[in-house]
Amino acid sequence: MMRKIRQAAVIGSGIMGGGIAALLAGAGIKTLLLDIVPFDLTDAEKEDPAARNRIVKSGLDAVLMSSPSLFMQKKDVHRITIGNLEDDFDKISSCDWIVEVVVENLKIKQDLFKRIDTQRKTGAIVSSNTSGLPLKAMSQGLSVDFKQHFLGTHFFNPVRYMHLLEIIAGEETLPEVIEFMTDFGERILGKGIVMAKDTPNFVGNRVGVQGMVKAMQVMLEDGLTIPEVDALFGTAMGRPKTAMFKTCDIVGLDTLGHVAKNTYELVVDDDQRDSFILPEFVDKMIEKGLLGKKSNSGFYKTDLTPEWKKIRKVIDPRTFEYSEYEPADFPCLTEAKKAKTLPEKIKAIVYGKDKGAGYAWKVVANGLIYAANRMPEISGTIVEIDNAMKWGFNFEMGPFETWDAIGLEASVEKMDKDRFQVPEKIKQMITAGHTAFYKTENGRRFAYDFTTENYIKIITSENIVSLNALKGADKVVKSCASASLIDLDDGVYCLEFHTKMNALNKEIIDFQHEAMEHVDANGSGLVIGNQAGGMPGAFSAGGDLFFMAGLAKEGKFSDIDAFLKDAQDGIQKGRYSTFPVVAAPYGMTLGGGCEVCLGADRIVAHAELYMGLVEIGVGLLPAGGGCLNLWKKFIRTIPDSVTDVDLAKFFVPVFMSIALAQVSMSAAEARANGFLGPNDRIVFNRDYLIGEAKKEVLKMVDEGYAPPVKRPIKVLGQAAQGMIDVEIFNMLKGKFITEYDAFLAKRIAYVISGGEIRDNSTVGEDLILKLEREAFVDFWKEEKTIARVEHMLKTGKPLRN
Repeated sequence: MMRKIRQAAVIGSGIMGGGIAALLAGAGIKTLLLDIVPFDLTDAEKEDPAARNRIVKSGLDAVLMSSPSLFMQKKDVHRITIGNLEDDFDKISSCDWIVEVVVENLKIKQDLFKRIDTQRKTGAIVSSNTSGLPLKAMSQGLSVDFKQHFLGTHFFNPVRYMHLLEIIAGEETLPEVIEFMTDFGERILGKGIVMAKDTPNFVGNRVGVQGMVKAMQVMLEDGLTIPEVDALFGTAMGRPKTAMFKTCDIVGLDTLGHVAKNTYELVVDDDQRDSFILPEFVDKMIEKGLLGKKSNSGFYKTDLTPEWKKIRKVIDPRTFEYSEYEPADFPCLTEAKKAKTLPEKIKAIVYGKDKGAGYAWKVVANGLIYAANRMPEISGTIVEIDNAMKWGFNFEMGPFETWDAIGLEASVEKMDKDRFQVPEKIKQMITAGHTAFYKTENGRRFAYDFTTENYIKIITSENIVSLNALKGADKVVKSCASASLIDLDDGVYCLEFHTKMNALNKEIIDFQHEAMEHVDANGSGLVIGNQAGGMPGAFSAGGDLFFMAGLAKEGKFSDIDAFLKDAQDGIQKGRYSTFPVVAAPYGMTLGGGCEVCLGADRIVAHAELYMGLVEIGVGLLPAGGGCLNLWKKFIRTIPDSVTDVDLAKFFVPVFMSIALAQVSMSAAEARANGFLGPNDRIVFNRDYLIGEAKKEVLKMVDEGYAPPVKRPIKVLGQAAQGMIDVEIFNMLKGKFITEYDAFLAKRIAYVISGGEIRDNSTVGEDLILKLEREAFVDFWKEEKTIARVEHMLKTGKPLRN
């Protein structure tokens, strides 16, 4: 019998339980969300179902109101049914997966699992989202079938956005249950799976929290400030912008304190057990309710002046007073800024000679040694530990990857010199001639294994295609500084951008033509995609504004027009080529990046898709075929047999999307906004994206792909412009837009509607493309557009002028 998750139950409606329910609903799974009946009901309320469901309703409402949203789209909530643990507990008997997300109290969990064991159907999977309580203790005394289908599924918060899902097998869990849940978590829920052992706080929190607390301890010992630590352990070290202490503020100091204390109590044999003891000042902050973002004051706080100016302040660990602070700086950070690659940046910091470098070295060295000493206690491979830190804490490199980056031999030599206790297995590894934890051979990646004292092949899902691995296997057939054409095998190629934020420059536009010609001569289809890092990452953040601004300043408007014509021709060439083109966007897919996707035959998008035509924010409009192709995306859904159509109903949402620079907050929302069509797909796991796009290409080829016929398109004409003038007047009156926004919006309406033509006419695509280019060039001649662009390039934020 094939196992499926048709319906799931989530018990516990807090932010974690609600987040899991929202994720399941977004994946299309009917979900039952349960919580306790309030203890303080009046006699009348005890008979009122709404009152009895007050806690679970409040929990679900909190998820609906969350920002950023935990739902892919709000209507997913209709897949969730709420109830309570007294009146609705029997409903779990119809569920295929029951996940417990209640308070971290062993007795409460044991009592709940005993009840579940009496109601669950045979073979139903039961899991706990515990962050550290032993599975063996939770399942003690329960049925054999329960234990065989019981495991840990530890999600990270916020559930929608954090890639990590730790899966922990119990002593009696059936292998096929682990295999199924691993596939389900990875393929359906889109998570990165780390197989953890049943040890306190598993992998991510064991290593991550140890690193955070140790950094606090050493900070006090070395006399550094909180902003100095965050400057050292931010992006220069391959860590999130929130670095160390701002991350703690987001997580919550109470949560950090709970995990650290829980770990300390359970890891009695840990050689660095004391590194889980929070500094006294942090304990006092928790007592005072200075918990971070949830209390508006933590290590940092933001005050507002009477003029509504934000003033950011940091706490003094000695006095608990907040004060303004200047950006921290050290010579090692200056050197790191000069470095081009992450390994070079990290080396510049940890091997520097100043006070900050000395601190960073102590913290990094301690963390590397701690991770090595946890093998094989918490995990079977170093890959699991590295992935846990990347997926659960948003590090660009895990500890063993970091060790390779700074040089294993050089770092161990320095550790010995500085009297760190380097694990004997590390020294033996080096003596045996193994001087790195990872290596690549013939495009295959291998990781060092402490058990066999040799390298083992890293096994990944067959659905995952790694562009880096293919590059290592000499699969790059063409390349330039900004883009590459990579052979995905089976006649399919991938056009990869690799500029900063994957912005589209002239080199990419020129290269795209070469890539198309190569695929036409040698292949059967093309994927446009990349695997840039970061969360959410950038498929492409748009066109190269710096390049075009330079042309505009020099008055080279004909060159701007020529650049646009090349860009339009490249996208149109792909659209009408003899082979299918599939775009694989994720994360930020804005402006020109969005236009590339709209021009493709199909889109295979990651669930986290922030897609929009945002050019008006810098005083421009989509001119790479964006106006044309979004309009086509809407109207080509109309069957040919439907002849009497009110095009105004289609025109308004297209216009509003462009004029208001609307950006989807998920792929599901992009579909609702019309940017994804009925033939486009959504994939929950970003690691699958290139592989799934390749499958789509091969499917289209197998079905006998033929390029679409270029036909005249229906446009609304001058009637649209009069209609939009009314909308613009109302938006101006309501102060939703500025006068300059209105000026830009009127021209955008002119372009989409086909210009000076009769109502409901048909025009050639080239006319719309020409109108796009003319408007784009004219906008560059406006001082306010120049001001918007310069402000964006300087600050990264839009200017409303």
